[in-house]
Amino acid sequence: MFRCPNICYIFPDKSKQRGNVRLYKDLEELRRLVKEFLEYLSANKGYSENTLRAYEIDLEDYLSFLRDGPYKDPFEMKSVRAYFSSLYRKLKKSSISRRLSCLRSFYSYLEYRGVTDQNHPKDIIAIKTERYLPKVMLVDQVFSMLDGMDPQTAKGWRDKAILETLYSCGLRVSELVGLNLKDVDESQCVVRVLGKGQKVRLVPIGRVALNAIKEYLKHTGREGLLGWADEPIFLSKAGKRITERRVHQLVKQNASRIGISHDVSPHTFRHTFATHLLEGGADRRSVQEMLGHASLSTTQVYTHLSLDKIMDIYDKAHPRSRMRGDEE
Repeated sequence: MFRCPNICYIFPDKSKQRGNVRLYKDLEELRRLVKEFLEYLSANKGYSENTLRAYEIDLEDYLSFLRDGPYKDPFEMKSVRAYFSSLYRKLKKSSISRRLSCLRSFYSYLEYRGVTDQNHPKDIIAIKTERYLPKVMLVDQVFSMLDGMDPQTAKGWRDKAILETLYSCGLRVSELVGLNLKDVDESQCVVRVLGKGQKVRLVPIGRVALNAIKEYLKHTGREGLLGWADEPIFLSKAGKRITERRVHQLVKQNASRIGISHDVSPHTFRHTFATHLLEGGADRRSVQEMLGHASLSTTQVYTHLSLDKIMDIYDKAHPRSRMRGDEE
């Protein structure tokens, strides 16, 4: 269960009544509301630790604005408007959009608890965020990175198994580090993944990645435990579950080794996995299932990355794709 640290916010020492809306001046009450909201999201919505931390930061920023700014009442529309006006000067559109989503959820929770009868953030018009195309690696780059690894030790095999699994399964880094030995079905070549919202999905895993995992287990004296042991697959030097931060470092080190100049992260492998599948002929619905996307529109972004390949196929296959003069 998520537990946020104590948060203390100072509001003016005054009391107001607006229908069934009351302005909280009790610091303990404010602290309890924020804490309960985050715990509610964890217990009932299945939000990840990363999302909960982001919500906590966003709420702290909003309440700090109320404390230090000219508008003190969290239940007045002008306070909400002033807060978002201040964000336009310092944050990207995507960050502002996330703050708006967070506050809408928080005020909905306050409505549910009977603290307020109005959700002012819902009246704020959401801005259109920039749609970006994620960076992906070329097939040759991936092969160069993975085949260029020369594992001789347990650590070497662990690092290779991690990168092979990232590319083979397209997992989020949190999903990768959360894998246990019992989650791998070697006979079926599938991995049981616990994704966002505590949703479980089965993802195919290639033989190359499976063999790398088995070699790693052999070098750590855990041969034969795959498929049933309830312990982490990937371990740190101290024998504990490897951290997301270490996986990020590992990816950057190996990208730098083969001379990739742009920023590469574990999520780059996820983008690359999806793009290469679509370019290889996989349908979007199947890729959506493997990625664990709730909506097909989320997967749609990868089709744009394959546009050059699609146009090349179209030009070669469609009878009317070229002017007659082009053929001569």
